[in-house]
Amino acid sequence: MKQYPFLDLAQTNAPYIDELKEAACEVIERGRYLHGSQTEELEKEIAALCQTRYCVGVSNGLDALRLILRAYMELGLMAPGDEVIVPANTYVASVLAVSDNRLVPVLCDPSELTMNLDTSLIEALITSRTRAIMPVHLYGTPCWDERLMQVARDHDLLIIEDNAQAVGATSDIPGLNGTCNTGGLGHVAGISFYPTKNLGGLGDGGAVVTNDEQLASTVKALANYGADRRYHNIFKGFNCRLDEIQAAMLRVKLRHLEEGNTMRAAVARTYSECITNPQVTVPAINPGQKQIWHQYVVRCDTRDALRNYLANQGVGTDIHYATPPHRQPCYIDLPHAPLPVADRLADTVLSLPIAHPITPDDARAIADIINRY
Repeated sequence: MKQYPFLDLAQTNAPYIDELKEAACEVIERGRYLHGSQTEELEKEIAALCQTRYCVGVSNGLDALRLILRAYMELGLMAPGDEVIVPANTYVASVLAVSDNRLVPVLCDPSELTMNLDTSLIEALITSRTRAIMPVHLYGTPCWDERLMQVARDHDLLIIEDNAQAVGATSDIPGLNGTCNTGGLGHVAGISFYPTKNLGGLGDGGAVVTNDEQLASTVKALANYGADRRYHNIFKGFNCRLDEIQAAMLRVKLRHLEEGNTMRAAVARTYSECITNPQVTVPAINPGQKQIWHQYVVRCDTRDALRNYLANQGVGTDIHYATPPHRQPCYIDLPHAPLPVADRLADTVLSLPIAHPITPDDARAIADIINRY
């Protein structure tokens, strides 16, 4: 029986192994392991990809969001107790970044169709303490529409994109700065380069992208012990820098990002065309957007039974996410409105294999297995 692993990072990186080794050796031999040319060049390349003026490489995706919020506080645009609207269907890091800065996460239910933030519900959650909205481009699908922009403009709110899962995706309508590229849609965005991402390193890494020069310089200082130059600390900062060797790995992977995203899109189309089991709901495809399919997430009311069945058929799966933030022990006391859609998604979502080496032929075979469930 053929096996279809959900994700095998060794196989995912195998096509680039020689390039990765060469890049690692170059960093080792050069002897500059922080604040070097690899990070500088990666920052330029990521800024170009997101169509922003500035990029600051940082230690991971959570730190990217934490640093953004802390920077806004240092700049006087936020204060402890202020509120940030966050989707309830997201990885917990989106919420952790808010509460870690002594800000208040306000959870908004997702759309049943897109599984992203339901922008029709945002305005009802706004109070006099609301300062920002954090749309998450979950699973590689842009979370962006006219309503989100209008609400932000009407209430003078910052839009902080959590672009951890959608580097290279594009919206069907332009953002605040005229670009359709995720990361450049709002005022600022945090990016994750966690190894499982479409653009993943061989360890942790992240970035902040923005068109705001003052914000970028504040994030850069905060990430380096709060220093704007050596031994001159203007903020009580952190050690959240991106390593040179990870920057080098990411520059190799970035060269192949488009081909990888193209293959994922082909696999996603095959799943959507071939899965016909009425018990399984496939994700929505917006033809005007470029979805990069970090995850291909189906829904099934008997999710756990389907997952066990697929495992017995050699198909690996995962759940993104079985426990949403408001069900986590650390947020059990967080006040929130009813979140029926987030709760339903947590009980029904299932991620199918989509990363290399999964091909459209594999997706067709997996769809056949699902159709027999």
